[in-house]
Amino acid sequence: MTTPAAPGTRVPEAVHRRRWAILGVLMLSLLIVVLDNSILNVAVKTISTPAPTGLGATQSELEWAINAYTLVFAGLLFSAGLLGDRLGRKKVLLGGLVAFGIGSALAAFSGSPAELIAFRAVMGLGAAFVMPATLAVLMNVFERDEQPKAIGIWAGGVGLAIAIGPITGGVLLDHFWWGSVFLINVPIVILAVGLMLWLVPDSRDPSPGRIDPVGVALSVIGLVLLVYGIIKGGQLADFTDVTVLATIGAGLAVLAAFVIFEKRSDHPSIDVSYFKNKVFSAAIAVIALVFFALMGVTFFAVFYTQSVRGYSPLETGLLMLPLAAAQLIFAPRARLAVDRFGNKATTTGGMLIIAAMLAAFATLDADTPIWILEVVFFLMGTGMAHIMTPTSVVIMQALPREKAGSASALSNTFRQVGGALGIAVLGSVLSTAYRTSIEDQLTQLPAAARHTAGESIEATLAAAARLGPEGRALVTPANDAFLHAMHVTALCGAGVALVGAAVVALFLPGRTAPQPAGSRADEDEPSYAGKNVPGQRRDSGQ
Repeated sequence: MTTPAAPGTRVPEAVHRRRWAILGVLMLSLLIVVLDNSILNVAVKTISTPAPTGLGATQSELEWAINAYTLVFAGLLFSAGLLGDRLGRKKVLLGGLVAFGIGSALAAFSGSPAELIAFRAVMGLGAAFVMPATLAVLMNVFERDEQPKAIGIWAGGVGLAIAIGPITGGVLLDHFWWGSVFLINVPIVILAVGLMLWLVPDSRDPSPGRIDPVGVALSVIGLVLLVYGIIKGGQLADFTDVTVLATIGAGLAVLAAFVIFEKRSDHPSIDVSYFKNKVFSAAIAVIALVFFALMGVTFFAVFYTQSVRGYSPLETGLLMLPLAAAQLIFAPRARLAVDRFGNKATTTGGMLIIAAMLAAFATLDADTPIWILEVVFFLMGTGMAHIMTPTSVVIMQALPREKAGSASALSNTFRQVGGALGIAVLGSVLSTAYRTSIEDQLTQLPAAARHTAGESIEATLAAAARLGPEGRALVTPANDAFLHAMHVTALCGAGVALVGAAVVALFLPGRTAPQPAGSRADEDEPSYAGKNVPGQRRDSGQ
């Protein structure tokens, strides 16, 4: 999606000199997108409590508060990429940041779960214009030989956001109301916009493709129907229900129509021919699978630490610090493992670590020493770092450089869709397993309240609190039922991670021969908006 310049060109000197500062601004933009989700993971328990402490959101409403963001984000990535090519990526980044900030401010003052879901969708709209442009700009300000290092640092920024998010969320929830976890985004947005106006160059494609509104609409509708059907199946504890099957079937049919339409369109949102490249397809699939497994597990980990173990939101954030610290430490260094062992071995090893740690969740009980959970989190972060950096480099370099925008959009789309489906599917497994285990213990509740009380551990504990002293007998069964459901869900996640390990072991390349020094000059380079860039280097034939 980036039009190559003549062979032998290089990044303009004025841009090259400030490339690391530009990367810092891109990471700040990335920070708020990732930070918001990691903060929300800590806040879900608070939001699920009745007003005035929270919004009284149900399990499915909490899932939709997350999925509304991810589905809008994923559905609009392609059109956002096309607008970036047409209008300039810097302009699109700025517009996305402003929309994200407005959505955050509105979400902070939501008066109901429905309003929160709607404003989270607005935030997803803004994020759709931010995330893909960060990688596209990165690929256009770094020479090819520095791109793996820059992408590693970019991926490490995700670890930094994950580290800051839960702790920041915990501090805010300890001192302010739940809406502060969204309002914190606003000053970060203001800072990012100011730095971007100052430092980041604009770039665009002089011959961009047209926007594909039909394709975008089909992808969004299909995903919403599919995930809604899965969530509904978890709510009803019955995936054979006619409504559930009809909704899931309709979603799959619309997504099939999306693929057919994209194949025939002369201006598709997604060029399906990209997937003929097995390496590209394998890397994309692994990103989707690992986020499917991790997002679903992260969703229930918060309830384990807060509801079962009794930790506060701040303490929960601190407990998750090893997960983030490992990513921050190892993501920028993962390229060293790739240089020594190759993409296949490094990424397969990372996936096997993830699978083992997810399986380890199935051994956790109410009295497991907390240091064991910390080790599990750290090793999960280590595995994640050795997956994200290699696969991101493979995806961005598997396609020609002029298609960096498309590669970035596809990578982020599959990551977000994988995460959304992970929350929906594994959340439904958790809900179904919990209801099956607890329903025999709810006979003392009124018949009308039993279904709601069996939806989640928070719903059961809330019902127990309303019963007063008589409800105390429900606390231990609720904890036991949740632990059983968590074990089942964790093993499902581990199975998905093993599938991902098999995919990369079969299709990712092994070690590659080192590139000759100076080969970067032969790479196609970016086309910058504003051709008269001061300080253009002349040492490459320009």
